[in-house]
Amino acid sequence: MVRLILASQSPARTKLLTEAGIRHTVLVSDVDEDAVQARYGVTDPHDTALLLARAKAEAVAALPEADGALVLGCDSVFEFDGEAHGKPYTAAVARERMLRMSGNTGVLHTGHWLVDCRDTEPDDGGASPGTGATLGTVASAEVSFLEMDAMEIDAYIATGEPLHCAGSFTIDGLGGAFIRKVDGDPHTVVGLSVSTLRALLASAQVRITELWPES
Repeated sequence: MVRLILASQSPARTKLLTEAGIRHTVLVSDVDEDAVQARYGVTDPHDTALLLARAKAEAVAALPEADGALVLGCDSVFEFDGEAHGKPYTAAVARERMLRMSGNTGVLHTGHWLVDCRDTEPDDGGASPGTGATLGTVASAEVSFLEMDAMEIDAYIATGEPLHCAGSFTIDGLGGAFIRKVDGDPHTVVGLSVSTLRALLASAQVRITELWPES
């Protein structure tokens, strides 16, 4: 049986996989995102998303619990006015960002990185051997926001939802009320593109259907 480990603590990502019928477990990495970015000096939002996704996947792949599994790391970065926006963490930062985003458009980049930790030699049980693959890609979607007044923004921030989300918003929660349209895979905005995962699994010679619940 193929095992998939999601190297992310994001409830939205594991919920998305669960609702898509993709069998998985969660194992969170202890990656210091700021330290990783400082080490490689990456500032481009697209490249940052991929770099952090890779760091998370490889950190979890190095753990004993990942032996024999496929490990998926993901990270999202919101690009607005040429700047990379991660999680705001504070109400003041979230408010400043959302006032600028009101009525405007940005791009949400979600990096995906897959590591095949399966044994590359066939075993006596007939299980398919691993490929040794370690590969990734970025899925991006353009997000257009409605006009938001200061009272709405303050009410949204008071819920706490935007403080731990890339770009200070969600599409699958309360923040969806402020999104006018998405150009691209909407799953990307949630933080994990299922179609992108399918392509990465195929590169590791695994069909996504192998992770569906057994009938």
